[in-house]
Amino acid sequence: MCGITGIVDINNTDISRDVLKKMNDRLISRGPDDEGFYFSNHVGFGHRRLSIIDIASGQQPMISKDGRFTIILNGEIYNFLELRAQLEKQGVQFKTNSDTEVLLELFIKKGADCLNDLNGMFAFAIWDEEKNKLFAARDRMGKKPFYYTLVDNKFIFASELKAILEYPGVKREFDPIAVQHFFTYEYVPAPYSIIKGISKLRQAHSLTFQSGKVEIKPYWNQPFGETIDDDEKTASKKLLDLLDQATQYRLISDVPVGVFLSGGIDSSAVVAMIARHKPGKDIKTFAINFQEASYDESLYSSTVAKHFKTDHHEKTLTSSLMLDILPQVMDYMDEPFADGSILPTYLLSQFTRENVTVALGGDGSDELFAGYPTFFANRVANVYQKFPAVFKKAAHGAAKLLPSSDKNMSLDFKARQFLSGADYDGVLKNQIWLSAFNLDDQKSLYGNSFLRKVQNSDSLQLIRDEMKRCVSPLSGDQLLYFYQKFYMCDDILVKVDRASMAHSLEVRAPFLDVNVVDYVCRLPYALKLKGVTTKYILKKAIHRHLPAMITQRSKKGFGIPISGWLKNELKPILLDTLSKKRIESDGIFNWDFVNQVTQEHLNGKRNNRKQLFSLLMFHFWKDRFLY
Repeated sequence: MCGITGIVDINNTDISRDVLKKMNDRLISRGPDDEGFYFSNHVGFGHRRLSIIDIASGQQPMISKDGRFTIILNGEIYNFLELRAQLEKQGVQFKTNSDTEVLLELFIKKGADCLNDLNGMFAFAIWDEEKNKLFAARDRMGKKPFYYTLVDNKFIFASELKAILEYPGVKREFDPIAVQHFFTYEYVPAPYSIIKGISKLRQAHSLTFQSGKVEIKPYWNQPFGETIDDDEKTASKKLLDLLDQATQYRLISDVPVGVFLSGGIDSSAVVAMIARHKPGKDIKTFAINFQEASYDESLYSSTVAKHFKTDHHEKTLTSSLMLDILPQVMDYMDEPFADGSILPTYLLSQFTRENVTVALGGDGSDELFAGYPTFFANRVANVYQKFPAVFKKAAHGAAKLLPSSDKNMSLDFKARQFLSGADYDGVLKNQIWLSAFNLDDQKSLYGNSFLRKVQNSDSLQLIRDEMKRCVSPLSGDQLLYFYQKFYMCDDILVKVDRASMAHSLEVRAPFLDVNVVDYVCRLPYALKLKGVTTKYILKKAIHRHLPAMITQRSKKGFGIPISGWLKNELKPILLDTLSKKRIESDGIFNWDFVNQVTQEHLNGKRNNRKQLFSLLMFHFWKDRFLY
């Protein structure tokens, strides 16, 4: 895993080596083992390396034999050995054993069509000296980031926003539309970034920059609608074989490898796949525990570890430890991000890195197999929408009477979240359920001056536009498509990437293997959500390999007890950060509404943890990066 950055000057002037060095230095945690630079006329590339494969000779930037092409790669190409063998049959000779050289040679042979052959997680850039042309791309699921901007007649790109902010001509000015998106999504969705004028390349898209013009194209999309009618037995076997192969791909490394083990079916399945090929004592597993019972999963993670006799490591995230790591997390997150599970993921990555350099995880499974409770809630909402208005009014009234609880996914929280989005069309209701502030509340959240800046913006239009690209008319397929394109890509994968890279840890996701995704997306939705059973076909495929209590347990999620912390350990920080003086000085928010949300939570009248945590995370980001 690495960090990449670069500058291309339209006016053919020399690139400042000092500026590029400062940009590259901001990516040091992504690649602490080595750094490299390439300068040619009006182009500069910087690279930070975390050595995983071909430690001795895989340095970057890497230049083709004839000097025409130069590549920098962040990520891993898992099928590089097969691709290398194919290229060798065509007469290509290799100088290194790295996947970077394979990708370079494949691009020389096939150009942009090389993307169709890649199985991996990546963001890369290739400079064509002969055509004065930059080509860049992100992987199909969006595991590795790519930010870019045009400023001072220069095209600037990097793995992280903070590297671009080191360029002297970049203004640290937030984009009001991106702020609005943040409070709708709890993250800033691509192609937006929180800084005005800086964009994120979307998953499964390529970018070319030539003659001062940026051109962006999609090169792949999920194959929903191309249904495979395999029966349960056949589908179970194929899925298990594909997952096994995907896991083996991700064990290829010249450094130690471990597994994030929550005790859920996803990470447990990854351990089970590894255990088919190596003894448990050689498998290092890592888990985060909580003192609060409704959030703790240690019973399940320890059960799996004992079942396979792994070398298991655990750490507890206490409130005091949370207070210690919160500033560290915020120093690293260069965009506001309100998924509270960033904290345990950060801690998990920190102590995992003390033992290994690469970790496998279960990310992507929920979005592939309809694993979230919202998938079933979507069915209930479709029925609810047909009820008369008088019933809906009574339901809202009853929900308000429920006592507020700080427990994980408490009844009052679920009821209010459900009702907030139940009447929205199609997949949109799911985004409202995930939101910190629904659209009505946002009208009260913002001050009048800020409302005027976003009055013509509709945050949900991003979803409406993207859903036009889903060729399947089936509601189940559309729901999976939505989760994969938004929540998984810009929340789950961003969280894991930033938390792990903060500690120079590479995290790999077998469920997001190209072949696994391709097959699962083609399976009928009824094999994913069957009755009230989520992840049905995955459970069917893996049940013989795991303890029954793991395959039969309900979805828990990597939540944190933020609701209680806000009333206790975080209360002083909350009241200071959201004080009247600070809120009014922002010029963004309506103090009366923010104070109402705060007091409701502190007085136990309503669980407003999502709203308050989003406001806190936005202000933490603003304090650190808008100076």
